[in-house]
Amino acid sequence: MQWKRHITGLTFSFVFVVSYFTNKFVLSVLKFTYPTLFQGWQTFIGAFLLLLSGKLGWVEMSRITRSAALSWLPGSLLFVGNIYAGSRALSRMDIPFFFTLQNSSHVVSYVILKVVHREKMQWLKLLSVSVMLVSAINLPLYDPQFDLNSYMWALGHLACVGAYRAFQVQYKSSHLSDLEQQCINYLFSVLLLAIAAHPTGDLLGALEFPFLLSYTFHCGCCASALLGFLLLLATVKLKSGLSLEHCGVWIFLSKVTAISLSPFIFHMDVNAPSLICVLFSHVGEALLVYSERESQL
Repeated sequence: MQWKRHITGLTFSFVFVVSYFTNKFVLSVLKFTYPTLFQGWQTFIGAFLLLLSGKLGWVEMSRITRSAALSWLPGSLLFVGNIYAGSRALSRMDIPFFFTLQNSSHVVSYVILKVVHREKMQWLKLLSVSVMLVSAINLPLYDPQFDLNSYMWALGHLACVGAYRAFQVQYKSSHLSDLEQQCINYLFSVLLLAIAAHPTGDLLGALEFPFLLSYTFHCGCCASALLGFLLLLATVKLKSGLSLEHCGVWIFLSKVTAISLSPFIFHMDVNAPSLICVLFSHVGEALLVYSERESQL
């Protein structure tokens, strides 16, 4: 059984890294900065493949009632904000910096849970989220390619990620499985992003995109959509087969792998202080994973 868990974790890590690298390639190298279309395409393919997989019996999904779907809509709205703002931020920001800011979403989650549920926070958890917060606050001060817009989008992204995580905790008792929740997210995202494509100017802007007919662009978009779906399946498999702390370990290792490999794939402009911020942020994440383990003992 142990080797099966390792295979599940390694599969998740591989899909995680390749998925982020593919998205980064399309957004930054090809400069396809039209998130309503890019994320709309990804969620459309994700919804299609998920519904097809459920119909063929490849994944276990029950019929989603209207009341369950309506009760989950706030989560879907946060999901749209997450992918839209995340796409904007990732297109302008190096992967290590992106993950450093994303880590501070745990601060948002814990503040919400503290206020709403009055959860008691262990001193180690408090230390870990404090380290991640301080690292995120100091990063823009030392980023050699500081861009205010990218950090504003990253702020929106981490706020939505943190609020979505807290919302999932609130709906633990819901009868919706992770796949059913994601199905609602996908369908809602397709609808909302399709409506927003013209008002945001993405639809007209994409018609002037220089690589619109490029084979590389088409392959990148197809790969990103497929990898996004595979990452969903790998994440669900990871959560169902491993404990919470082991899932956290594999997510942490996947981020560290992506950060370590990204300088060999993409051009990066970094300095010692900004790297220290990245390092301390992930030390904070490691402490958070360890604190989850301690709380289970």
